[in-house]
Amino acid sequence: MNYINKVKELLKKEAKAVEAIAAKLDENIDKALELILGCKGKIVVTGMGKTGIIGRKISATFASTGTPSIFLHPAEAIHGDLGMVDDTDVIMMISNSGNTSELIDILPYFQGKNIPVICLTGNNKSALGRMSDVVIDIGVPQEYEPLGLVPMASTTTALAMGNALATIVLQEKKFCHDDFALLHPGGAIGKRLLLAVRDVMHQDQENPVISEGATLKEAILVMTSKGLGCVSIINEKGCLTGIITDGDLRRIFQDFSNPFPKKVHLLMTKNPKTMKPDASGIEALEIMETYSITMIPVVDDNNQPIAMLHMHDLIRAGIVPEN
Repeated sequence: MNYINKVKELLKKEAKAVEAIAAKLDENIDKALELILGCKGKIVVTGMGKTGIIGRKISATFASTGTPSIFLHPAEAIHGDLGMVDDTDVIMMISNSGNTSELIDILPYFQGKNIPVICLTGNNKSALGRMSDVVIDIGVPQEYEPLGLVPMASTTTALAMGNALATIVLQEKKFCHDDFALLHPGGAIGKRLLLAVRDVMHQDQENPVISEGATLKEAILVMTSKGLGCVSIINEKGCLTGIITDGDLRRIFQDFSNPFPKKVHLLMTKNPKTMKPDASGIEALEIMETYSITMIPVVDDNNQPIAMLHMHDLIRAGIVPEN
């Protein structure tokens, strides 16, 4: 059976649900954002069942974009977890019906401590709607839900509203790529933004270097012992003047019948691309891709080679091209 048309229709219905809540926006959005942006503590998101799962995601989005946030399970809250909440926090309750008993049970605690409550609900006239400080309408027509009962379009609108609020907040806080990287050091994006050349370069005894006066035979011995497939060439002042790679060797042996005794300064690739140790790993990878090279000497401010960087080390560290 071909379900494509059925799936398309369902997706269009959920898209219409999101468009419908956008059309109902009022001044409560401004009030909610003012509370969130002015929060001195954390955003405490709470909800039951499938709505609670959406709440966890919204809380995680706030936390990962620079706004401290936790998810508070309402059933656990009435058994001691209310101790997680501080009077500097802001509460975000999510309930399509607005009459979720577990949420109603904990609401008086927040009111007693004057902790502001934002409610995302499909029923503004419900108990939660009446008792909350700010109410945002995320309601959808009953026929948008399977059997008129199963929360699907309503959870979509809740998630969309949570994402919209979190996006405005990160924009207002000028949250940037560097901030994101600091909060995601273990992820691929964080590695792309945080990892520097110095973190993966081969230095000290691992760094293949030889003088201009050395022979090709000596250069090959250094290349073999270091296992990087290249060697940096330096002049009498220790400054980088060239490089010889495995690729260069193939060219050299095609051009000369016996190149072993020849001096490397006659055979090297002059003025190779270089990197500084503080440069980002992704910048190094982009240069390697642009110039079709796999190794780059790492130099100091005096152009002395202090290390060698290999593309494989960047890839192993999680730095991969975007495309």
